[in-house]
Amino acid sequence: MVAVPGRRLAVGSENKASQSESPKALRFPVTVAEILRKRNSLKNELLQQTNLVPTRIAILGGSTTTEVRNMLELFLLANGIQPTFYESGYNRYAEDILFENPDLWKFKPEIVFIHTTWHNVSQYPELMAGESEVEQFVDREADRFKLLWEKIQTELGALIVQNNFDLPSRRPLGNLEASESSGRINFLQKLNAKFASYARNHPRFLVNDILYLSAQVGLDVWHNPTYWYNFHMAVSPKATVALAQNIAAIVKSIYGKSKKCLVLDLDNTLWGGVVGDDGVQSLILGRDHPVGEAFLDFQRYVKDLKRRGVILAVCSKNDLENAREGFSHPDSVLKLEDFNAFKANWNTKPENIREIAAELNIGLDSMVFLDDNPAERALVADQLPEVAVPDAGPDVSRFAEALERERYFEVHKIVQDDLNRSAFYSSNAERGAYQTGFHDYGEFLASLDMTAEIAPFSPVYLERITQLINKTNQFNLTTRRYTSAEVEAISRDTACVTLYGRLADKFGDNGLVSVLIGRVSEETVEVDLWLMSCRVLNREMEFAMFDALVELCQARGIRQIRGVYIPSKKNGMVAGHYAGLGFTELAESSAERGLWQYKVPQPYPPRTRFIRRTAQALPTTANA
Repeated sequence: MVAVPGRRLAVGSENKASQSESPKALRFPVTVAEILRKRNSLKNELLQQTNLVPTRIAILGGSTTTEVRNMLELFLLANGIQPTFYESGYNRYAEDILFENPDLWKFKPEIVFIHTTWHNVSQYPELMAGESEVEQFVDREADRFKLLWEKIQTELGALIVQNNFDLPSRRPLGNLEASESSGRINFLQKLNAKFASYARNHPRFLVNDILYLSAQVGLDVWHNPTYWYNFHMAVSPKATVALAQNIAAIVKSIYGKSKKCLVLDLDNTLWGGVVGDDGVQSLILGRDHPVGEAFLDFQRYVKDLKRRGVILAVCSKNDLENAREGFSHPDSVLKLEDFNAFKANWNTKPENIREIAAELNIGLDSMVFLDDNPAERALVADQLPEVAVPDAGPDVSRFAEALERERYFEVHKIVQDDLNRSAFYSSNAERGAYQTGFHDYGEFLASLDMTAEIAPFSPVYLERITQLINKTNQFNLTTRRYTSAEVEAISRDTACVTLYGRLADKFGDNGLVSVLIGRVSEETVEVDLWLMSCRVLNREMEFAMFDALVELCQARGIRQIRGVYIPSKKNGMVAGHYAGLGFTELAESSAERGLWQYKVPQPYPPRTRFIRRTAQALPTTANA
């Protein structure tokens, strides 16, 4: 299957609705009874949002899935995503795939969600079956599912979200179920390990962890025999709320809508007490105090978020030196170097958060603000509705739960650039300080000794390319979104021109920061997507990408480049991008869609002056 570039066009795909406009019932702490009672009115309210991102999701169920679909729609809408669903008949998940249900094939899903549970295991091993026999059962069951997954990927090209297995509430062998080879719980755990292994080796296959979810809500709530025997609902309506929220978080991460930055208060948020009044020595932090241990564990949780790529920032009403000194506490897990922005002063917190966003060059809607003080939370939520403000309460033991339950930082894949994100922003801060020593900006750029790797899409970078496509909003000419399957198909399509760009300098590697996709028709290439990470703005990287595009066009005999600009809520900064490159605006342009044209010259003088390219966009008739 070859994706058609641009078929996922969305004008201004960012969701205009803010946290304050999103129904409170769908935010932490969730009241399940209220959602079940108000779901129709909640849906109507959410549908009033503008700029919802469309997606097509096929739900293939091993049980009745109507309730799952209805709840999933609510949580997707709350995350700015408007789904269209295909829903299989009861327990026809395998038949719809194997026998190529024409309705499913015509639907062309972008995401296939396979909702199976322990009820859908075809055969369990007999009691007292030996280890080798049990392994054969595990392999057969895993192979049955792999056959479905491979057909979906090869025939439909969709991304797969597959449940792992929950556990049955009944245990005929009692505690031996977990240790005996033939025990059902032991069998399901082995099967879950097979699913996890497959996910690690297949980037377009994701596991929806219902083993964890069922434990979180409790098996007595997860399973309800009455609903199973009367309606063949494997998950109770109450538990379906948690299930739908979890799937929506996965889909949200696929479309780049997860948060990037956690902004933290200090006093009574990262430690107990007020550092300016009590002094470092009197702060409540450490294992010698029950509350201090809770603060310590929360700091460990925050540190883990930082390690996996979440940007950390401080926003505290405090004297700067006192605030910094708090991190010198011998039991503090977090250190000053863990934070990429640090605001401790007596300004209002909304003002400081705006400055943090500007300093880090990220959108307010990428931020989560955590504070023990309800008045400060209310002020930020009121004045900065784009910022997520969980109702964490004053109890530190609930802070991590508040972040977890909202799944703000959900990721569907972790790539190396995620792990390096904090270092990227630290390097940017060093560049900023270094720049102040120059009176001429050109001299500053020359001194950075920048090198760029620019080339057609490579398999090793496809996950990062997909991630960047679905999360970049400001320097993004069209705000088109693509799934990983579509990006992979585009990379193989001879009618497409693709470029990625990495940028490094004397302060470090910025990682993969720019992506360009064009569609070739005879002697013209139309740029369907061109984006760049804002952390390399004003560094001439856009010129380096254009130089590579022109060279590629020259080599392929392409005489014209057509540029498309589709205005959105956030990409006004690139409204003059094509004009600045020497394009001519076409008469067909409108307020909703700007069209620009550039005649490829022979020869072409490169635009960039300060970037040396280390990989060339070599001429090919296909994307090699």
